Amino acid sequence: MKLPRKTYRYPALALFCILVFFAVRACSPEPSAPFITAKVTRGDLTAAISATGTVEPEEVIDVGAQVAGRIVSFGKDKNGKTVDYGSEVETGTVLAQIDDALYSAEAEQARAGYARARADLEQLKAKLYQAERDWERAQKLGPSDALSQTDYDAARSACDAAKAAVAVGQAAIAQAQATLRRAEQNLGYCTIKSPVKGVIIDRRVNIGQTVVSSLNAPSLFLLAKDLKRMQVWVSVNEADIGSIYPGQPVSFSLDTYPGEVFAGEVGKIRLNATMTQNVVTYTVEVITDNSDGRLLPYLTANAQFELSRSTGVLCVPNTALRWFPKAGQVEDRYRDIVDGRPSANGAGQHSAAQQKPKTKPGLLWTPDGSRAKPLKVAMGPSDGTLTEVQGEGVSEGLEVITGEAQGAAGGEARSPFAPPPLGGSQKK
Repeated sequence: MKLPRKTYRYPALALFCILVFFAVRACSPEPSAPFITAKVTRGDLTAAISATGTVEPEEVIDVGAQVAGRIVSFGKDKNGKTVDYGSEVETGTVLAQIDDALYSAEAEQARAGYARARADLEQLKAKLYQAERDWERAQKLGPSDALSQTDYDAARSACDAAKAAVAVGQAAIAQAQATLRRAEQNLGYCTIKSPVKGVIIDRRVNIGQTVVSSLNAPSLFLLAKDLKRMQVWVSVNEADIGSIYPGQPVSFSLDTYPGEVFAGEVGKIRLNATMTQNVVTYTVEVITDNSDGRLLPYLTANAQFELSRSTGVLCVPNTALRWFPKAGQVEDRYRDIVDGRPSANGAGQHSAAQQKPKTKPGLLWTPDGSRAKPLKVAMGPSDGTLTEVQGEGVSEGLEVITGEAQGAAGGEARSPFAPPPLGGSQKK
């Protein structure tokens, strides 16, 4: 008698489950490291204060008009061309001519007044001569039967009056001379001349335009005395102004010359601070050479005031000094550090009320498996990206934590066959 053969009712289903198991296992990501790390590097570090400013000529002269009138013409520069923007001029070069018709007439009138005053003085001198002769004769005769007392007194009074009239005439001449000089000076002001040798930065009038002189002289030209030496006027925050001093090295860049760095030094710190939205800033003058003429007035500059320069020092990213673990990411023996987290474990913090120390305490965290391990360091200068560190256990190539990896905080891998979560969209 034959025994019945044992059969399997669901062979296809079993095979499908096995395939799904291996597919999910193959697609599951490997456990990732819980932290993002960076290495301690060795190199050169320059600590600096960053600020923005404007390129300015070292000395600028605002050429104005002292008389009112209409602009009738412009002068010629040293190349024989009409004065305009960028023209190079010498001392005494005619920049513009104001219509002088009225001032010329006033000068002629003043000359005539001066001539009349001189003529009047000659008449008064002649009258004085006659009065002096009459007085001399009266003195010889004296009060007598030939000359009455009244005539004697009249001769004396006439002589004194003639002398006074001559003095008045002399004063009138001095007054006429002053009036003439004033009229001639105003006539000369109709010709606008360059007070110095330089370059015209701005021409603010056109031919035919009328300028009116009042309490403030109208500005006609803006003249730069010497564009071979330029300045950068930098606005520095009050928290950093204590670190700025004359002669301090400064480097700056310009958007018009990308990738190039220009050098200068601090010349002066202006004391007239400005306040904008409760922020106090001081203007610092940075002197730089412009012999090649590449620096143009009023370009925007990004300046770096050098505070210190270190060579061959150990550096870490500032993010490593700012990162701090959670309580579950450290061993129990380091829990007190996490619970009493220091408030000054960051790069670039300083007190403006006192002198900044050369180093200050900081804290780095190094990976120890899935946990973080603290490492105390002394922080030095920072360039805004890297900070100099030193201390026991700090060496080149040391791994330090700068952040946490995504999914490191208990995230679970999803099966590629699983449907997307409700309300979300599956990434393609």
